[in-house]
Amino acid sequence: MKNLKALSYALIAFVVLSCNDSTDVVESGTYEGTIMKVEADKSEIYVQTEDDKTLELYFTDETELTQNGEKVEFSVLKKDQKVEVEVEKVGKRLDPLSVKVLE
Repeated sequence: MKNLKALSYALIAFVVLSCNDSTDVVESGTYEGTIMKVEADKSEIYVQTEDDKTLELYFTDETELTQNGEKVEFSVLKKDQKVEVEVEKVGKRLDPLSVKVLE
């Protein structure tokens, strides 16, 4: 019975951990990467950096989004686009100061 209980707890922990999107917190700075996911209803993107970090970025009213040197709307963002992001680390959160679409 003890083994069954321990196995059940291990299985639950595995399921919970494997369903959790893993993101990274990096230092303030500028990073290049690829958009892995766009959540338009949350004004959020996930960016995979060149050094395999996953950044979760919630856009704010202050986030500047540009393409070819011009301001653009959030709706231009798509999965697999190359971007350059400037982020500010605030505790365990990353605030995107600017996002530049590179392609």
